[in-house]
Amino acid sequence: QVQLVESGGGLVQAGGSLRLSCAASGLTFSWTSMGWYRQAPGREREFVASISWSGDSTSYADSVKGRFTISRDNAKNTVNLQMNSLKPEDTAIYYCNAGVRYRSSYAPSASWGQGTQVTVSS
Repeated sequence: QVQLVESGGGLVQAGGSLRLSCAASGLTFSWTSMGWYRQAPGREREFVASISWSGDSTSYADSVKGRFTISRDNAKNTVNLQMNSLKPEDTAIYYCNAGVRYRSSYAPSASWGQGTQVTVSS
């Protein structure tokens, strides 16, 4: 059973930085593409970033491009999201997601973590 545990959220002022981490278990992590999503109050969950299983391909939502960086550490089974130049509109619960197929480009599966709250004050 896939388990994803996010951490690193918190309260930060606009312009600040946070680093989120997601620890994965119950899967062959080094073969799994990973993604980050977020959900703000009253809004649908939206894609933020993804990274391929090999780590050589990343994708970002336009709203975070140039500010956020996704990375992975296969030795620790973790995927990270470095968030810089944070804005109040980045406030949301951030979720980690495991890709649906091994050794394939990222496509979301039904495996989600519990989320970590990020709040950016103006």
